Amino acid sequence: MSRTTRRRASVLAVIVGAAVVLLGGGAVAAFVWTNGTPDAEKKPTTTASDLPTPEPEPEPLSAAEQILADADNPLACAVSFAGDGIVQDPMLQWQNGLYVALPIPASDGQVFAGWYATPDDAAALTPEARVNGADPVTCTDQQIELHGAWTTPEENVAANTQVSILMYHQFTTNPDGESGWLRGNYAYIGDFDAQMNHIATTGFYLPTWDELSAFIDGRLYLPARSVIITDDDADQTWFDLAVPLVEKYELLTTSFMITAYRSDPPPSIYVLRRSHTHDMHQAGANGQGRIVNWTPDEIAADLNMSGDILGVREVIAYPFGHYNDTAKQGVLQAGYEMARTIEPGYVTIGTDKLALPVVRIDYGMGLDALIKRIG
Repeated sequence: MSRTTRRRASVLAVIVGAAVVLLGGGAVAAFVWTNGTPDAEKKPTTTASDLPTPEPEPEPLSAAEQILADADNPLACAVSFAGDGIVQDPMLQWQNGLYVALPIPASDGQVFAGWYATPDDAAALTPEARVNGADPVTCTDQQIELHGAWTTPEENVAANTQVSILMYHQFTTNPDGESGWLRGNYAYIGDFDAQMNHIATTGFYLPTWDELSAFIDGRLYLPARSVIITDDDADQTWFDLAVPLVEKYELLTTSFMITAYRSDPPPSIYVLRRSHTHDMHQAGANGQGRIVNWTPDEIAADLNMSGDILGVREVIAYPFGHYNDTAKQGVLQAGYEMARTIEPGYVTIGTDKLALPVVRIDYGMGLDALIKRIG
């Protein structure tokens, strides 16, 4: 090979080498350029799609839902109220019992006409659809809405409702009755059965005592056929014979108990226990009942003891039906609002709350006799 040829080959080798170096450096540069910093120094890039989705804020519970959440019991029922001008918070009731202390709203120039299952029933004042403390609590999904109705004071007076308070004592299975001086007190249980069936199946309304009080004040309308069923003394025959029929016909009743003698728990959800005094069902010094012989303080002390045992102060039945102004004073002093006598008659608007009259049921009074008195 000539010198010239060798020189050209050397130059070519240098050029190729330089090209290789240049190309290699470019590759490195390209690698560094396209890959940025080394992995150890790279910072992750965060996009909006990489962020966790925030949980939506829960909807606040309604008042009725909050009641159920607080109760945390499948038997709880949140009762809501609707109606013209009615602003009433929901209240808790229990599905294994009757309604308790349903509100009685007030509005100037109007008389409350009760709670109903539907707006149409409320508009029509349908007695059979009226809901009160004589009715079992029934709910769908633990909630129910009741609809209130109103009438006018003039319409309330014009209705001329007369409430019957039935008074029973003892009961017998003997159609011929019992002997002795208390014979008249014993109702034949067959008659009682027929009477309770009549009340249960012919459209009677059973007011609670707080409803009766509001009716007397003219604040509440009651249907024409309104009746309160009571028993005096809580005799064993009441428990053994009468209560099973009360349960059978699902009728609200009141048992006036002499708490010095017995204070049995309610034998049925349909039986209210109320006071027949604690220990005043005895004759006083003049042969009249203690309640007309004692001072107001002594009467109040006895009734307070009875109220503590029964857990309620609302209405009493006077022992032997005896009462006077002193007895009334003692009743009020003990925190009771009403008292029932044995005087015949019917409760109307304006009746003396401390002298409620009755329809007495004696032996021999069958269904016809009851119908003549209460319809």
